[in-house]
Amino acid sequence: MQRIIQDENQWEWLAAVLAKAIMPGFRLYLAGELGAGKTTLVRCFLRQLGVLGVVKSPTYTLVETYTIMNNVGAGTGGCPYTVHHFDLYRLQSAQELHYIGLEDYFSHDAIVIVEWPEKGLDVLPEADIFCTLSYHECGRLIECIAHSSRGHAVLEQLG
Repeated sequence: MQRIIQDENQWEWLAAVLAKAIMPGFRLYLAGELGAGKTTLVRCFLRQLGVLGVVKSPTYTLVETYTIMNNVGAGTGGCPYTVHHFDLYRLQSAQELHYIGLEDYFSHDAIVIVEWPEKGLDVLPEADIFCTLSYHECGRLIECIAHSSRGHAVLEQLG
């Protein structure tokens, strides 16, 4: 799936579709150069899920965790769940992820979004969807590849 994003409304539309389609247990990886829109997409996604506070890039903290209390996400049955937002930009070695208990974050009741996944591919589980964001004329180009049946289902909803 490829899509050109040219303005804030298109970011919000994309995030809204993802928020309705992605359920706990899902893994979304976002690659791309600095400023390509990875954190913008995550911020819009979390807003769609009802996060009202500051959504910052976890560049220095490595991971930020958000508890989603509403039933916006597909398949949640109204139960609270978590979203773990990783930013691996400053990671020196993929092995560092073991020190923070990486495996504990990838649970059936959490959505995991990873920026800069290429820095941790040796230890990260495979993504349901792997997206690459890049600069494109007046906007951004987002290219997504599904690696699971769940990922294919989400991409179908994106058209």
